Amino acid sequence: MTLTVEFDREVDGRWIAEVSNLPGVLAYGRTRKEALANVQAIAFAVLSADVKRGRRDPKTLMQVDFVARAA
Repeated sequence: MTLTVEFDREVDGRWIAEVSNLPGVLAYGRTRKEALANVQAIAFAVLSADVKRGRRDPKTLMQVDFVARAA
């Protein structure tokens, strides 16, 4: 599964990262790298919850790639 991460920069300098493939999965960070790490953690939590609820195959968690789009 390939997840696309889109970045934007707020007026105050914070970065926001959003996984467009998973609605509502977004996170802030002081740096682009921190925002990416935060959004990846949230994405894995959402995917894990889906596996627990039987909505996704557990193998999904072993095949996750993140592709970043430039800001």
